[in-house]
Formats: sequence, C-alpha cells, structure tokens
Amino acid sequence: MKAFAFTSATSSWGCTFRGSFSRSSRTFCAPLLFMGSSISASATASSDGSPSPSLTGLVFPLALTDEDWKKRLTPEQYTITRKKGTERAFTGEYWNTKSPGTYDCRCCGTPLFDSTTKFDSGTGWPSYYQPIKDNVKSETDWSIPFMPRTEVLCAQCDAHLGHVFNDGPPPTGKRYCINSV
Repeated sequence: MKAFAFTSATSSWGCTFRGSFSRSSRTFCAPLLFMGSSISASATASSDGSPSPSLTGLVFPLALTDEDWKKRLTPEQYTITRKKGTERAFTGEYWNTKSPGTYDCRCCGTPLFDSTTKFDSGTGWPSYYQPIKDNVKSETDWSIPFMPRTEVLCAQCDAHLGHVFNDGPPPTGKRYCINSV
C-alpha cells in the first residue's frame, strides 16, 4: 500500500492508493481535490522498496483531450457528457429508480445528487431538487436561440449533466433534470 499526501496553497489532503500507480492514470484521486488546486504529490515507498512516484505541478480539474475522453467513455456517454447531448426521455438507467444512494459524475466520480432529493417530475429524466454542496455549477445555454436554458455541469470536470428549471418542489423550487449517463 502506498500513501499519497496532496498539498496545495490552501489545503492538504490525504488518501490511500492500493495497487500500482501508472502515470497514465492521472485522475486516481481527482474527486478529493478542489477545482483549480495546484498540487504536488509524494509517495512513501512500499514495503518491498519499489520506487515511489512523484507528481509535481498538476492542476485539477485535469483537462483531458477529446481522444482521452473517448477512450474512457462509451460513445453515448461521450456524446452526452462531453458534447452536451441528451438521452431520450424514459430510456435512461435512473429515470425511475427509487434506490437510496448518490448520483455520481460518470466522468470523474464526483458525488452530484443524493437520492433523498430525487422526485418524480413526470419528464422521463431523473429529477432532483438540490445538488450536493457546490459539486454542480450552471451556465446559460443558448443552443436554442429563442429559448435560453440553464445548463448544469459537474464542477470538477465540466461534464454536461442536464438542465435546471424553476418548477421544482420545495424547499428549493428547482428541478435539476439530469441525464442518467
């Protein structure tokens, strides 16, 4: 087991990584880091004395190329999360799910919505009235010029999640209409 200590100008984090580390696996602990934090990492050598990796100057969220995302995601996941697509209503894996748990970002694993905030909006997409902390951000979507909407994205990796509307239930009055992918 190798212990990694991450430090930035503002905070310090620790996590444990089991198994081997590969430089191509650059997001092994990304959900634990705050957006835009510069980090350096060092690892203690394992008990067998194998060399410890060192990461210096990485900035999270890690910007991956389109080719990197295509390798990590299915074609449908890539189209929806990276190209701002939308799955058809009533077809997504989570539109009618009542199971307890969290809805995590498909791209980076950041927890986005808790199932306790999920409600049946009748739209055919999973709907929530509140995201987890500041893990979701929003931007104005002008893809339909005469009908601007508010797009919601993962605050960690900028994955397109869906849209938010002002017709949800109390206590927020918001309806986060989210793709299952």
